Amino acid sequence: MLVERSMHPEWLSNSYLVADEPGGRAVIIDSGAPAEPLLDAIERHEVTPEQLLLTHHQLEAERLLDVDTAFEPGEVLEVGGLRIDAIHTPGHTAGMLAFRVNDSEVFTGDTLFKGSVGGVRAPGSTTFEDLRSSVMDVLMKLPPQTVVRPGHTDPTTIGEEWEGNAFVRLWRGLDEESHERCRVGEEEAVLVLFAPDYDGGHKAWVRWTASGRDDIVPGSAVERY
Repeated sequence: MLVERSMHPEWLSNSYLVADEPGGRAVIIDSGAPAEPLLDAIERHEVTPEQLLLTHHQLEAERLLDVDTAFEPGEVLEVGGLRIDAIHTPGHTAGMLAFRVNDSEVFTGDTLFKGSVGGVRAPGSTTFEDLRSSVMDVLMKLPPQTVVRPGHTDPTTIGEEWEGNAFVRLWRGLDEESHERCRVGEEEAVLVLFAPDYDGGHKAWVRWTASGRDDIVPGSAVERY
């Protein structure tokens, strides 16, 4: 199996070409990055892309491939020597999918990143509980050597995130919650965790004072005091 990546220079979002072998059959996963590097890789490896698979809705998919597929959770797609399992991982969006390829790599979209996780306050998101379950009850159950290819920036492994991801460590009960007070917009909250994010900024786990509900928000939205 071969994997090539294109990353958007500003959004740091990834698109992937995944092929069974040079000269073989391929799929493209996600479309949030410039098409040209993947088009070059298609020509260089002489592969034939047959499907465009989206972990969640993205723009300009048509630049990469004319045809996409309705791929439901639990279904298996076989393209040449590729076996692709669709795994439902709601949280960042209601319909978010992760694609596990040949039981060795998982493309996680905006659910799990290297050292971070997705937010749950953007339009289309569901709940903190959904995201936690998608990470802990689904992705973290994969073998530790599984390569994680996220929707933004660099790859990692399930084992690395199990040991080092600040959100995962807190969900595992290894680290303690913070009780620092903060404000997000007009809402008062407890800043449970303030951790590095994939873009060099921060991601915040907050607990709203009024409702006691948890959310994950951009660190830039948090006013600490």
